[in-house]
Amino acid sequence: MFSARFGADESHCQDLQSLSVSKRLVRSVSQKLRKKNNRNVGEEEDDVNGVSLRCLNLYGRGGGCKVGADTSDDFGDSSSRRRSSASDDGKGYKPICGPEETAVDCFSYGVKDRFWRRHNRKNSEFEELFTNNRMHIFLPDDILEMCLVRLPLTSLMNARLVCKKWRSLTTTARFLQMRREGSYQSPWLFLFGAVKDGFCSSEIHALDVSLNQWHRIDADFLRGRFLFSVAGIQDDVFIVGGCSSLTNFGKVDRSSFKTHKGVLVFSPLTKSWRKMPSMKYARSNPILGVSEGSLDFPTCQSHQSRQDRRFPRSRIGGVSEVYEDPHKLSMRRHCRSSAVNDTEGSTLPSRKAYKFLRQRSDHSSSKGSKRFLLIAVGGLGSWDEPLDSGEIYDSISNKWTEIPRLPFDFGVARSGIVCGRIFYVYSETDKLAAYDIERGFWITIQVTSIPPRVHEYYPKLVSSNDRLFMLSVSWCEGDGQIGRRNKAVRKLWELDLMYLTWTEASVHPDAPMDWNAVFVSDKNLIFGVEMFKIFGRVLGFFTVCDVSDMTNWNHISRNHVTHELDGSSCLTKSVAVLHL
Repeated sequence: MFSARFGADESHCQDLQSLSVSKRLVRSVSQKLRKKNNRNVGEEEDDVNGVSLRCLNLYGRGGGCKVGADTSDDFGDSSSRRRSSASDDGKGYKPICGPEETAVDCFSYGVKDRFWRRHNRKNSEFEELFTNNRMHIFLPDDILEMCLVRLPLTSLMNARLVCKKWRSLTTTARFLQMRREGSYQSPWLFLFGAVKDGFCSSEIHALDVSLNQWHRIDADFLRGRFLFSVAGIQDDVFIVGGCSSLTNFGKVDRSSFKTHKGVLVFSPLTKSWRKMPSMKYARSNPILGVSEGSLDFPTCQSHQSRQDRRFPRSRIGGVSEVYEDPHKLSMRRHCRSSAVNDTEGSTLPSRKAYKFLRQRSDHSSSKGSKRFLLIAVGGLGSWDEPLDSGEIYDSISNKWTEIPRLPFDFGVARSGIVCGRIFYVYSETDKLAAYDIERGFWITIQVTSIPPRVHEYYPKLVSSNDRLFMLSVSWCEGDGQIGRRNKAVRKLWELDLMYLTWTEASVHPDAPMDWNAVFVSDKNLIFGVEMFKIFGRVLGFFTVCDVSDMTNWNHISRNHVTHELDGSSCLTKSVAVLHL
């Protein structure tokens, strides 16, 4: 009896103990409900992207919702146990702390706001990244290529720094061809041969004529080289020949020097350098001529055979051929003696040989590569002697070939230019010779009257739109001022190719202070560069003339980029013009 009563009392205590625990739990829950009711009604829906902000989805020991976590044992309801987020019912992330109207907020103060801002920031970053990716993905390459091909050269160089794709896209042969054939190019003037502090500067000064802006380009390949000639061909600049000092490398010192026969090519569009096949003879300051397009002309064999059939003659005022190459003297005598014994009809290539060469030329030109010729004549040799020999470079065969020497008693060549299919050369003795590129021989042109000139200033030949011009300095009478002093002016003359007469076209506005002035032509424009030293400073004048209105010469640059150069730059300078 006593034991039964004792057992009943013990179960009673356990019920009271469990009831006390439940009261504490109810008290805590009621406090949270009161806090929840005091909040704004507008915070009922706080689900962001399927994630509930009222209850954490962490169920480990270190965190998560603790409300009702252990009530299953007390109430005896196993179904109220929290389900895993991986279950099918928990995928909606619904709050399990009570019904939706009386759900308990499991976040501490301020945690929900931080959670909200963090999720919003991640979503905005993701949306921005997705928008940018869509912009790049859905822009086709051909549209991007059409946009980039219309940029000026300076902007195009900056665009290549954006990404690797843009750089590779703007350096392909197709892109360069599109830019060359389109009307998006502007003239650029490149000044070579600058000298600073007595040393040959390894820099190229480039002038954007349309924007009147100067740019400096590093040219380590030209370090120490001077007295070379340059020519602009398509999108590249060819640097031919030159000298370099042996004792004082880098300085303009001709006491002990080496003459080069190598040829370098500089590409401004890609800022790259490459070497070309070397000439057969070393030359400094050679006279260059460029002929572009698909021309039919005799190739190496015809030029070589025509040159060998001439009588032996050494260079003008130079060294005998015995000292030039004693090992091949007997071979040359044998070849020339057999050539002299040939008939007169053999002086021209036979009809069959010429037909074969013409067909091979057409076959080479049909491969799609634009053919061009580079002619180099005259200049100074390895012993600083004037040369009368010449050679021609063919872009198809990729080699240099000797051409016949200049006409006898022609003198030292001082200027040359290609006009049409003829390469014209002017000498210091005021003689004009023409080389027929298609047939491969020289002719002397007898003009009716030679324009007067000052002896110290050699004429400069330029060509534009198949018209041949010459700039020369001459004296003219004063205009009635005190003393009636004579003054020198630089005039532009045009040669009538039919009647072979020179006609005055215009007068250059600047006084001829530079006896080594450079004039180059490109399309319908003639550019002039004059540099001279006065009052301890080197001044430079850059002018341009349109052949459609030759009476107007305009100054294209007032920025005196030549102030920091030495006076020897006036002698070593060379200029090339490209449309880029």
